[in-house]
Amino acid sequence: MTTTYDPFHPKYFDESDLRVELDRVYDLCHGCRLCFKFCTAFPTLFEYIDADPAQDSANMTPAQQDQVVDECFQCKLCYINCPYIPGQSEWELDFPRLMMRAEQVLHKTRSRGLKERLTDAALGRTDLSGRLGSAVAPVANKLIGTPGSGPRELMQRTVGIAAERVLPPFARTRFSTWFRRRGRSAPADAQGRVAVFPTCLVEYQDTRVGKDLVQVYERNGIACELPEGQVCCGAPVLHQGDVEGFVAAARKNIAVLASWIRTERGRGGEPAVVVPQPTCGYVLKNDYRDYVGGPDAELVAEHTFDACEYLMKVHKDRKDAGGEGLDRDFTGPVPETTTYHAPCHLRAQNVGLKSRDLLKLTGTKITLVAECSAIDGTWGLREENLDMSRKVARKMAAAIESADSEAVAGDCSLANGGIVLETGRLPVHPLSLVARAYDIPED
Repeated sequence: MTTTYDPFHPKYFDESDLRVELDRVYDLCHGCRLCFKFCTAFPTLFEYIDADPAQDSANMTPAQQDQVVDECFQCKLCYINCPYIPGQSEWELDFPRLMMRAEQVLHKTRSRGLKERLTDAALGRTDLSGRLGSAVAPVANKLIGTPGSGPRELMQRTVGIAAERVLPPFARTRFSTWFRRRGRSAPADAQGRVAVFPTCLVEYQDTRVGKDLVQVYERNGIACELPEGQVCCGAPVLHQGDVEGFVAAARKNIAVLASWIRTERGRGGEPAVVVPQPTCGYVLKNDYRDYVGGPDAELVAEHTFDACEYLMKVHKDRKDAGGEGLDRDFTGPVPETTTYHAPCHLRAQNVGLKSRDLLKLTGTKITLVAECSAIDGTWGLREENLDMSRKVARKMAAAIESADSEAVAGDCSLANGGIVLETGRLPVHPLSLVARAYDIPED
């Protein structure tokens, strides 16, 4: 048995070694049960062991072990709440990382049917699908825009994306195209400079978030740059178990961003990479270190911030220096009440509720909802996971409906689609709510 979360360890991809480690961790989780409420993986695990007369995790079959792995959607919340994590306990338990290891081992050893491979390709090759979707946006959006429609049912049967899911529409003009066409250079009095890592969702679909990010940052004297050569962060393929595909994407982004950071340092700046989608920010901060490593991956991780996290850092730094902080001249519409949904992958970054704090500056009264949407990357978009995902999302939906706020905000575009499905409410990114409060018109 090898307790390792290091993909470079010689035993990492040894399935027999993995099986013994799964037994060790499953036994610890069964004895603790603290995480029963986060997803269906833990109740499934407990039911299997409880049904065994000996109450012994060692009697679980490989298929039962794998069922627990398949039901984990990498929300990371069990890690945040676990008392046995590495560095704090001799048990050295990191359940999400173990599930990732298992996915990666099974990706190499388990036979995958044609439909499963098609689903992996449809959800994993985001830059390809994004370029194609944007090129034919009116047609593509007409086909995918109505959940449960005939085209969506066909999509479900062929590539396994759940017909009932609300999918973000493709933008006719990609974010990077909009950014280049602006033709603006950084103002001479800029008080900071950042590189925007837009993510595939913002690049091809939810471009409003990227536009609002740039304009809110510029309103506060922060210049934005968009280093060329960025690709999808790689999370979709990593969560499928494809380590090689993930590392290939990661290396491209690390090279681009590390080069920009060093250039900005050479200009005497304090560089930062800002990310408006939580899953991608988590990947840059954590997974690039783990699966690529080296000084450039460390450099990128150390300089990466969630987009709202960075703004609140600027606000604090300016106030500490005796200034006023961020611009608080909100002349546009501000909702009296706002429900803020805190996505799991943002909470997993352990940076606090910076988006909530940013929204508070506008004067809106915040109700916090921290229940999981059970989308978490692309897991919740798959046909076979839809019922489990919606079961988990019920608490989130009930909390949002109970708050009955004038507006709903959330950082994750995919989780926001889940909110639409469960509640009928249309959330906006916190940066978009702030942009409207500044009276910046929606593009």
